[in-house]
Amino acid sequence: MQLLYNSLINISRPIISIAGKFSPKLKDFSEGRKDLFPRLEQLIEPGSTYIWIHAASLGEFEMAVPVLKMLKNEHPSKKIIVSFFSPSGFKNKKRHDLVDIFTYLPLDTNENAQKFIELIKPEMAFFIKYDFWPNLLLQLKVKKVPTYLVSGVFRENQSFFNFYGKWMIKSLKAFHHFFVQNEESAELLQKIGFKNITVAGDTRFDRVAAQLTQDNHIDFIERFKANGVLTVFGSSWPEDEQLFIDYINKHPEQKFLIAPHEIKAEKIQNLCDQIEQPVMKFTELDERTPEVCNVFILDTIGYLGRAYSYADIAYVGGAAGNTGLHNILEPATFGTPVIIGSNYTKFPEAARLRQLAGLFSVKNSEEFEEIMDKFISNPNFRKKSGMIAGHFINSNTGATRILESYLKNLES
Repeated sequence: MQLLYNSLINISRPIISIAGKFSPKLKDFSEGRKDLFPRLEQLIEPGSTYIWIHAASLGEFEMAVPVLKMLKNEHPSKKIIVSFFSPSGFKNKKRHDLVDIFTYLPLDTNENAQKFIELIKPEMAFFIKYDFWPNLLLQLKVKKVPTYLVSGVFRENQSFFNFYGKWMIKSLKAFHHFFVQNEESAELLQKIGFKNITVAGDTRFDRVAAQLTQDNHIDFIERFKANGVLTVFGSSWPEDEQLFIDYINKHPEQKFLIAPHEIKAEKIQNLCDQIEQPVMKFTELDERTPEVCNVFILDTIGYLGRAYSYADIAYVGGAAGNTGLHNILEPATFGTPVIIGSNYTKFPEAARLRQLAGLFSVKNSEEFEEIMDKFISNPNFRKKSGMIAGHFINSNTGATRILESYLKNLES
């Protein structure tokens, strides 16, 4: 099976390159990896020691931020290199105060894995949540690099736990320790022979909890909200927008801020065309004042995390379709009740918060209107749901601290 895997990886390169002519995402995937090693060679500083963190995409990078802070505090002389698999992660995080080098992860061929590990010579390696690449992991094991899985999640349908993926178990032996999110993941690993496991939780809770200690002030949102009740729609897709557009058009007395996931001019215009209330975009701030509008469209990036601090109600996108639910923890940390679509089975934190009544799932626009009416007509219900959401965050922090304690014990 490993021979088949290596063959498929090798032939995927020209296929992806050809497919890139028809798909912008695949084009970015292919183009971003051109000259990867020469670029990396220029960035690597001879004599420096590197810690490597791999994040599949932007969401996993956000999970890594508390770990990055901890590592920088504990090892200030060492440099941090972060790799991404997806173009969306790499393109949106080319700079960060805690990271010295950003790079794409090369395709997982034997040759690339050996070259990549030999080039960066990591003192330690951290994989966030998942994204297991057999050749890279085996190379870390060969080089005896201490390797850790952070906020790992395992499910029964993964290849490790099925007959066709047994060969991949040996790649997991590269990990010196697994820090997993839940007992289910720990039990699955135990079934295939691993004991080096700690149920530590999810570092995203640490990440979003830290947002409360930062300055979240945004002047134009403060002016836009004024004394109104504000609903923030975060990372929405067209499927999500079909749930809430009618409600927006029926309620000129409320304030609505929409942060679409895709910031493309034609999609933003299509959204504006559906809204019957006075609407304004972030890109129009120099020409207009937000106070005169009922709907504000955040057609830019970098503000959503702080925008949630102004929300009385939050809708988090991704679960109305099949694109994947976005981060519900960001609004929850501010004590804001959360609404999502109905496709969230792969997101245990959403299921848990729904059980606690800090989150509400809707299947259609009628159900969306029903829960919104309840939030608006019953402020006590809204505040209680928000308090539950905030407590949910507070009671689940600490994953980074567990990792830090483990690493300190190794050094002592």
